[in-house]
Amino acid sequence: MPEQYESEGAVSSAGMGGAMDLAVTEAETLERTPGGPEGTGPAGKPRSLWSDAWRDLRRNPVFIISGLVILFLVVISIWPSLIASGNPLKCDLAKAQEGSQPGHPFGYDGQGCDVYTRTVYGTRISISVGVLATAGIALLGSVLGGLAGYFSGGYDSLMSRITDIFFAIPVVLGGLVLLSVVTSNTIWPVIGFMVLLGWTQVYRIARGSVITAKQNDYVQAARALGASDSRILLRHIAPNAVAPVIVVATIALGTYIALEATLSYLGVGLKPPTVSWGIDISAASPYIRNAPHMLLWPAGALAVTVLAFIMLGDAVRDALDPKLR
Repeated sequence: MPEQYESEGAVSSAGMGGAMDLAVTEAETLERTPGGPEGTGPAGKPRSLWSDAWRDLRRNPVFIISGLVILFLVVISIWPSLIASGNPLKCDLAKAQEGSQPGHPFGYDGQGCDVYTRTVYGTRISISVGVLATAGIALLGSVLGGLAGYFSGGYDSLMSRITDIFFAIPVVLGGLVLLSVVTSNTIWPVIGFMVLLGWTQVYRIARGSVITAKQNDYVQAARALGASDSRILLRHIAPNAVAPVIVVATIALGTYIALEATLSYLGVGLKPPTVSWGIDISAASPYIRNAPHMLLWPAGALAVTVLAFIMLGDAVRDALDPKLR
């Protein structure tokens, strides 16, 4: 009891000034706390969506595993000679369809080419086509969708009807028709075809995100202060509307890799002597009973690559979607 009276007397003697000093001291202590309360970062600053997403991704084993697999694929696509010293175009018909041998763990294909070397070098084409096609689709779809969502009116109505037309075109059938008349042996016609038919999905996602973002108070305040349309779009709307586009593009990247392999398998995508998983799968399919190794290794590499990008996209979606927190 005496201690209680002493404490109450101390607070009474401090008065309002002492209480204010105590509150200020507690606030300063909280501000100096490295993590701060939940939802804040260092120095008590609120965390952004991106910092929260990166924190969640670092704790997600799916992101770590898929990220390591993709990093490995990117490295060997840039420097395939790190793990494959042979020439993918060097063949020996005397060894055609032979199985695994020392120094040639995947065996030989129907032309006597080393399956292991061709599988490693095929990574370069798949990663290049997937990344470049996704970049082009994301850029075109984001620009057209962002403008349609921001300005609305006649432009939005026109773009919506054009989008409906492109959505009605079957992708594989369109590839068979459009790429069958192309004689180029490079990856650019395939990338151009994917961009031509693939931008519509990103367009709708970007349009919806911009329509939602432009109704926020900070956009109305910027417009009231006299900010130009370009400044509002680039500085205020784009950073807050780009997250859904990133999620869709990351997941779709694996789909475009599989689409390239499908078109090459059908004979309208990449053509020999280009080294591609789709070409090797197409060449090996007639011999699946006699020499299954010719098909299993490039098909397995394709499946692992597509799965890794889909897993990465799912992890990014979970980290960027506030509803899933």
